[in-house]
Amino acid sequence: MSRSKPTLAMVGGTGAVGRTALELLRLRDDVWGEVKVAGSPDDAGQVVHARGEDLVVQRLAKEFFDGVDVAMFDLPPRLALTWAPVAVAAGAVVIDNSTDFRTTDGVPLVASSVNAFRIADRPHGIVANPGAITLTIIDALGVLHAGWGLTELVLTTFQAASGGGRRGMARLYDELSLVGGNRTLGQMPGDVRRLVEHELGPSPFSAPLALNIIPFVGAATEEGWTSEEDKVVLEIRKVLGVPDLPMSATCVRVPVVTTHSVSVHARFEKRITADDARQALMDAESVVVLDDPEHDEYPTPTDVVGSDPRFVGRIRQSSRMPNAVDFFICGDNLRAGGALNLVANAELVAASLS
Repeated sequence: MSRSKPTLAMVGGTGAVGRTALELLRLRDDVWGEVKVAGSPDDAGQVVHARGEDLVVQRLAKEFFDGVDVAMFDLPPRLALTWAPVAVAAGAVVIDNSTDFRTTDGVPLVASSVNAFRIADRPHGIVANPGAITLTIIDALGVLHAGWGLTELVLTTFQAASGGGRRGMARLYDELSLVGGNRTLGQMPGDVRRLVEHELGPSPFSAPLALNIIPFVGAATEEGWTSEEDKVVLEIRKVLGVPDLPMSATCVRVPVVTTHSVSVHARFEKRITADDARQALMDAESVVVLDDPEHDEYPTPTDVVGSDPRFVGRIRQSSRMPNAVDFFICGDNLRAGGALNLVANAELVAASLS
């Protein structure tokens, strides 16, 4: 490279994850020279902030990638399939946050704190970023797997509205504003649904989210699972390098603005105790243990939102299952579950280019 520091591009810099990634740059070691931002034609001309600078969002076009060394992508599914090869052809390495490349052969799926070594093997010039649920739990799972050997995993996820992007967040706020203060709602079948559908119209969610939960995230699959549930299983297996790990997930949307939570039941090859798991998680980087139920100490989304670590509590074991532990974990899905790993992977690529 002719420049002393590589050029970074953020493609999709006006979305929730893209903006968070740009905000994180000022908190990290400054390894970048120029930083560029691209968005849709509707977003072009907006001003976003990174490293204390005001950056004008450029229109996404082939010429945008001239001189770019590393491009972080946060685009809707299928758009990355079009634009990532354009960026690679221009000489950039792409770190993609969509679902488009996560299961593609020859594209490493990298959680920077678990399998960073995979980032060097990128024959297509693309590195995939795992999804928010995977990134919420993978640090904890990686530590426990290394010590005791995972043999089975059962997850129930509690996913925030921001998992549906800015539109999902806006819909939850609108619904909360509509139902707030009305103490007659939620006591008769369908009363909340009728009100929000009449007043707010079509929703990005399949049911009302205010005063409700939705046990369905993603699209239906032929076997009765959802695309989100299948995605979580495939991603965790790929990151941990255990392609045949027996595993199931139930994904639930909850009326939380930001921060995903997961209830985890994990079985291991070796005997493990709750104290073993607690100590290993306390020693792990990027994991904070909050586990004192007698004093109401356990993680909740509103307490950990805006934080980079993942927070673990409710660590426990059934006497009938000496090879299994259960725990509850929370992580900000925009930061720890997306932007932070996106930026960390970009930094790993930058280091490999020097």
